[in-house]
Amino acid sequence: MSKVAVVYWSSTGNTESMANAVADGAKAAGAEVSVFETADFDAAKVDGFDAIAFGCPAMGDEVLEEDEFEPMFSSCEAKLSGKKIGLFGSYGWGDGEWMHNWEDKCREDGALLVSDGVICQEEPDDEAVEKCKELGKALA
Repeated sequence: MSKVAVVYWSSTGNTESMANAVADGAKAAGAEVSVFETADFDAAKVDGFDAIAFGCPAMGDEVLEEDEFEPMFSSCEAKLSGKKIGLFGSYGWGDGEWMHNWEDKCREDGALLVSDGVICQEEPDDEAVEKCKELGKALA
């Protein structure tokens, strides 16, 4: 049984809803799943999981949340080489540039992205929830 971590930051609850759907998908595929808010996860925990889903909404000029999420993620980057990961998050405007930049950064780190990042505008609709569940299954 694989161990999957779902790590997210959310201010409005949209990315949290996506995180729960990713966790549901991984559980349905038989994984042991742990869900963490950003403040409860750090680089020391990375090695304890076979795969990790990271979720963060687009902030400001289409960047990761800078006060909590980005510092946590940056601290984990050195341990992502060869690790199966998935990315997800919501946005209010823009075209998803933050997700493309984040995916590129993860590839440069040597992470193994199991799929394209899952994004949705504002609250996740049924299609976005299904894509999150599929992401969870791919991580399992």
